[in-house]
Amino acid sequence: MPNKILPYNRKLKYLARELRKNSTLSEVLLWEQIKGKSLGVEFHRQVPILNYIVDFYCHEIMVAIEIDGISHDYPEKFTDDKVRQERIEELGVRFVRINDVEVKKNLPNVILYLDDFVSRLLAGGV
Repeated sequence: MPNKILPYNRKLKYLARELRKNSTLSEVLLWEQIKGKSLGVEFHRQVPILNYIVDFYCHEIMVAIEIDGISHDYPEKFTDDKVRQERIEELGVRFVRINDVEVKKNLPNVILYLDDFVSRLLAGGV
């Protein structure tokens, strides 16, 4: 399946690199589990799309994974996230949102969920 090239702001490349260097604990924990095609597809960290950066992105199946920490609980952040997600979804990207606490306390089930989600997408479902 060919990868669809998504538009992005080239100025975000440096910021994405810095975010990769300064990942949160949840991002590090999840990355250790999903890197190297462990889910059957390749994810990348801190990927610019449009004027935004998503935590993890798979070009093959056009899926973004976002880890939502406590900052996402504030109404203004929730609204910003919603607009951001809708704009990226207009490009055909599907989102999976995972709570930061779930990654830290229930990582095996998070991985099972992601594995099932990816498997269903590859099989033509979801």
